[in-house]
Amino acid sequence: MGRATEHLAVRTGEGVGGLLNATFGNAAELIIAFSALRAGLYDVVKASIAGSIVGNILLVLGASMLAGGLRRKEQHYNAAGARSQATMLTLAVIGLIVPAAYRAATGTAGGPGLATLSVCVSVGLLLVYALNLVFSLVTHRGLFEGSHGAEEEHGAVWSVGRSALVLGAATAVIAWMSEILVGAIEPSAEALGLNDVFVGVFVVAILGNAAEHSTAVTAAMKDKMDLSLTIAIGSSVQVALFVAPLLAILSLWFGPAPMDLVFGGGLTLSVLLAVLIVGQIAGDGRSDWLKGVQLLAVYLILAMAFLFLPSSG
Repeated sequence: MGRATEHLAVRTGEGVGGLLNATFGNAAELIIAFSALRAGLYDVVKASIAGSIVGNILLVLGASMLAGGLRRKEQHYNAAGARSQATMLTLAVIGLIVPAAYRAATGTAGGPGLATLSVCVSVGLLLVYALNLVFSLVTHRGLFEGSHGAEEEHGAVWSVGRSALVLGAATAVIAWMSEILVGAIEPSAEALGLNDVFVGVFVVAILGNAAEHSTAVTAAMKDKMDLSLTIAIGSSVQVALFVAPLLAILSLWFGPAPMDLVFGGGLTLSVLLAVLIVGQIAGDGRSDWLKGVQLLAVYLILAMAFLFLPSSG
């Protein structure tokens, strides 16, 4: 999957290559989440969504900056593109906070008003995501392209068709392996006394996005930070602005009841804190190993907070 992404990045640019990697990586997660959606496991769906967002921008980006910074004093990437993606994440967090604020203000646990609001917010987020694709791939594509080109590749560069085929095949195998791993998590979690929220937000998210994690870290070690950031932050943007609202809309037809966008207080706060620190760290166009440690530290702090929740969740 990593090799296919690198060859795609050479042919199409790091922005498109990273987007395709994130899309294929999130496809497996979308399939698993859709299965949970049809079963009415909305809490599991929301936990996996929050875990994916937090994991990508804290764990993946932090590990990438740390791995790349160990070999180099400083690495650089397009600051304008990173700030644009961080702003999109902030917008997504607002979209997740508003339904929760509405429920708190009205004092109702659900109802048609909350469901209608969630659908409206979902449509708005999907529209913004479509416009973000136009911005990043068409009108302002240069903001998301790195300075590394095909001359840095050794050997023949794969064609776009071959790269996409390998990427798709690898994603299918990864999805199959992920289902096996996730199936083994529940008995292991019970044996270890882990609560469901911790398992959904951290364990399942890490296993489900393992391929993206390795690709982003490998790109950073090769000093391709634009590609690494596009994979890490771009994947979170896609989950927040596309996967989450799409599942909410699909629940109208395929779920036992409409799924709202009200995440638990702890999940919403975790996503908000993660987005805030990423906006601070990724906005200056440079990275080093200390920034990676800072992101990983926030991830570990959040993980410990969820780990010590009661087993009932």
